[in-house]
Amino acid sequence: MVTGGGLTMKRPAPFFQQAQPVKYRWYKPDRKVLGKRMDEHMRFAVCYWHSFASIGADPFGVGTFERPWHAPGGDPMQQARHKADVAFELLRLLNAPYFTFHDLDIAPEGATLRETNLNVRRMGEVIEKKMRASGVKVLWGMANLTSNRRYFSGAATNPDPDVFAYAAGQVKGALELTHDLGGENFALWGGREGYETLLNTDMGRELDQLGRFLNLVVEHKHKLGFQGAILVEPKPAEPTKHQYDYDVATIYGFLQRYGLEREVKINVEQNHALLAGHTFEHEIALAQALGVFGSIDMNRGDELLGWDTVHFPTNLPHAVIAMYQIMKGGGFTTGGLNFDAKVRRQSIDPDDLVVAHADAVDLCARALLIAAKMIEEGELPKRVADRYAGWDGALGRGILGGRQSLAKLATHIEKNDLEPQPRSGHQERYEALVNRYI
Repeated sequence: MVTGGGLTMKRPAPFFQQAQPVKYRWYKPDRKVLGKRMDEHMRFAVCYWHSFASIGADPFGVGTFERPWHAPGGDPMQQARHKADVAFELLRLLNAPYFTFHDLDIAPEGATLRETNLNVRRMGEVIEKKMRASGVKVLWGMANLTSNRRYFSGAATNPDPDVFAYAAGQVKGALELTHDLGGENFALWGGREGYETLLNTDMGRELDQLGRFLNLVVEHKHKLGFQGAILVEPKPAEPTKHQYDYDVATIYGFLQRYGLEREVKINVEQNHALLAGHTFEHEIALAQALGVFGSIDMNRGDELLGWDTVHFPTNLPHAVIAMYQIMKGGGFTTGGLNFDAKVRRQSIDPDDLVVAHADAVDLCARALLIAAKMIEEGELPKRVADRYAGWDGALGRGILGGRQSLAKLATHIEKNDLEPQPRSGHQERYEALVNRYI
C-alpha cells in the first residue's frame, strides 16, 4: 500500500509476470562479431506504438488487448505515465539498448496544437528521467501525422495549407524532443501522403508540397544542431491507394528532384518491401547502392495476406540474407534493427510481448552470426567477384571510365571477330551455399 494526500491506494499490479531479464541463447551483447560487439551491430529497438499504443484491433474487429492505460474515463496524462512505466519495464526485461516512438504514443493529443506539444514535452521529461536511470536510448522519434481526422487527405500533401502548417508544428515539437532526448535519427512516414483517385488530385502540386515539407524538416534539423539522420520509410499503398513513398527507387528519385539525396536516408521495412513487389534484401541493397541506406524495421508479412500484417520475424533464412546484405554493406551507422511488429490480436497475455521480442532478438542474433561467417569465409563474395571479373579488365575499366564510345565498342567486337558465349549464373549453387551455412 502507498499513502499520500490523505489517501490510501493499492500499488498497481505488475504488468508482466516475468520479473527477471531474458536469458538469450544467441544474443550476447558483448560478443565480438566482425570486430564489433554484437549490440553495436544490431542496435535493436522496441517500438512504442505497436507494443504499447496498439489495442489489438483490425479492420474487422475492435481491440482485444486490455491495457490499463486504455481504460475509458482515466486521466490521459496519468495513463501515459503508467504506459511509460510498463514500457521501460519491458526494455529492462529485454536488455534493449533503444526504443522508437511517435509523439502521440508517449502522450495524449490535446484540443489544440499548443496543448498537444505541451503534453508531449511533459511526458518527454518523464521519459528522459527513465532513460537516465536505465541507460536506454532513442533510436528515432517521429510525429504521428496519420491518425487524426485532419490528416485524412494527407499532411504535407493536403489541399489545405493550414493542415500543412499544423503538421509542420507537430513535427517541430517531435523533432525538438527527439533532439533533446539524444535521439540518433528522426523518421517520417508518409502514411497518407498519396491519393485515392486522380480525379480530385493535382499530383505535381502535392509532390512539390511534400518536397518543401521535407526541406523544412532538414532546415530545422540544422538550426537545432541535430546530428542524427532524417529517415523516410517506403510503402506502396495502404492506407491510401497509391502513396508517393512507394519504394526505395521512387523515394531516391524524389529526393534527387528536391535536392535532398545528401540529407535524407531511408528506413527499409520488410513487410513494405513485399507489398511493393520486392524482397527485403533487394530494398536494402538498392538503398546501399544509392547511398541512402539508414535503418530497418525488422518484421515480416503473412505470405497469404496482401496487407501490412507486421508479424515478428520468425524466418531464419530470410533474416540471414537481410543481415548478410546489411553487414556486407558496412552495417549500421545511426540506424538499427527496429522491431516494428505487433503481437497477434489473440496474443492477449502481457508476457506475449516479452516472448515475441526475445525470440526476434535471438533470431536476428543467430542470423548475424551466420552472415558474419559467410563474410569471413568469403566464398560467396569471391564467386560474385569472379562473375564480374571482366569489368576489372581494360575493356570494362574503359567503358565505365568514359574512354569508350559506341563506335569504339563496335570496332572492338568486329575487329576481333568476337562472339561472347553465355556463362551460367549458377543460381542453384549460390542458394545451396547459403543453405549450407544455415
